[in-house]
Amino acid sequence: MNDENPHKTAPNYDELMRPSRRHFLGASALGLGAAALGDILGGMRGHAAHVSNGAQNGAQNSAQEFGRLLAAPHHAPRAKRVIYLFQSGGPSHLETLDPKPRLRDMHGQPLPESVRAGQRLTGMSGYQAVLPIAGSFTGSKRYGRAGMELGDVLPFTAKIADDICVVRGMHTEAINHDPAITFFCSGHQIAGRPSMGAWMSYGLGSMNRDLPSFIVLVSKDASRDQPLYARLWGSGFLPSEHQGVQFRAGKEPVLALSNPEGVSPHARRAMLDALAAMSRDALEREGDGEIDARIAQAEMAYRMQASVPDASDLSGETDETFELYGPGSRDSGTFAANCLLARRLVERGVRFVQLFHQGWDQHGGLPGGLSHQCRQTDQASAALVMDLKRRGLLEDTLVVWGGEFGRTAYCQGRMTVDNYGRDHHPRAFSIWMAGGGVKAGHVHGATDDFGYSVVEGGVHVHDLHATILHLLGVDHERLTYRYQGRHYRLTDIAGKVVQGVMA
Repeated sequence: MNDENPHKTAPNYDELMRPSRRHFLGASALGLGAAALGDILGGMRGHAAHVSNGAQNGAQNSAQEFGRLLAAPHHAPRAKRVIYLFQSGGPSHLETLDPKPRLRDMHGQPLPESVRAGQRLTGMSGYQAVLPIAGSFTGSKRYGRAGMELGDVLPFTAKIADDICVVRGMHTEAINHDPAITFFCSGHQIAGRPSMGAWMSYGLGSMNRDLPSFIVLVSKDASRDQPLYARLWGSGFLPSEHQGVQFRAGKEPVLALSNPEGVSPHARRAMLDALAAMSRDALEREGDGEIDARIAQAEMAYRMQASVPDASDLSGETDETFELYGPGSRDSGTFAANCLLARRLVERGVRFVQLFHQGWDQHGGLPGGLSHQCRQTDQASAALVMDLKRRGLLEDTLVVWGGEFGRTAYCQGRMTVDNYGRDHHPRAFSIWMAGGGVKAGHVHGATDDFGYSVVEGGVHVHDLHATILHLLGVDHERLTYRYQGRHYRLTDIAGKVVQGVMA
């Protein structure tokens, strides 16, 4: 245990000075840098680390969990796995999860200065002398036992109103896309920190030694407005075995997974055995623990040659299941197909699956653009919750849906009768969560009548991260990594668990 901070886990400082796994991955044809999950030649390989005293009192390590940092959870977990449906671009909460009838009543009128209260604007609308209020183009209704109000653009989400917890008090500091999505994915606005999936892989390990613990799926049918970068699912300064592995559409979900032409499985096996022998010799000479990781990554790639095709093959799903997820679910790589694939992955023990769907950045053309986005994502998102529930998986699978910020109550630029847009709005927006110990059929937090500011139950990005880790049995203040002289964690130096969203 580190003397400077006895209550936090940290690897040996000397390990931090060793060469990065990226050096191997960049030069090796075996590739699959993100695929290493901590076992060498089929044996379990735990990452060298110390565990907090409190963790010793929890349940013992499962025989089916591999490479986990924590010897046991800090407390009893409510969830074992996470599926995060990230809606990149910032969905408008005012048309979806937090409708505001008053905006329609005041459509076209200037936003009162008392509502804005001097809050920061982007450069895209800050020049406007008047900020005209934009009422929603769609109506809303109340659903479920709690009478949860949802926009008419989400008819399928309305069907699971009794299964989800809508968080209407979300807020963040970032007002532009890149820092905002980086903040949500890594807990910091500046690139370079480990992603949340990497932190969970690092702390909790894998439940299937033949599949990565962190897998990423990007919709091929989404509008390409805001770019996505691999660093959003990267490992940062954590060991690179914890970065997300992106599965792609088509016959080869993972690049360079198959043997090259002319290389038989027997030859591949012989090559790996020879590489392992050379690595052991190098380890004896150099004492470099990163050498172990090299062969571990190659071994994972070898095992994935059998596990990935099985996990990604949707052909065995029933017609009823495809109908549940929607017409796009038969087309590999669409958001609907990725939702179905996410269910298959968590069934097989993947710890963290993150879907990215772009196209929510409606600075203009909001009525048509937002309606299109909802048609692409609403049915499959709801189907995922329904499917997990009927299979008995929702109870210990946490599903999260949301983007990096919300949209303004006022129109950006020129507003016509049937066409307008909304600017970025970090001060108040909404997400929903389901399963994994979350309170079902519940609305947490509230915004003002304009959806502009949080007035009750505020939830910061750090608070969301702390809550997700808590549901997984992890104290966010005690899952740390020592780097450049200090202990880092996903929630940095902030974050509190949101008790109000938990069942």
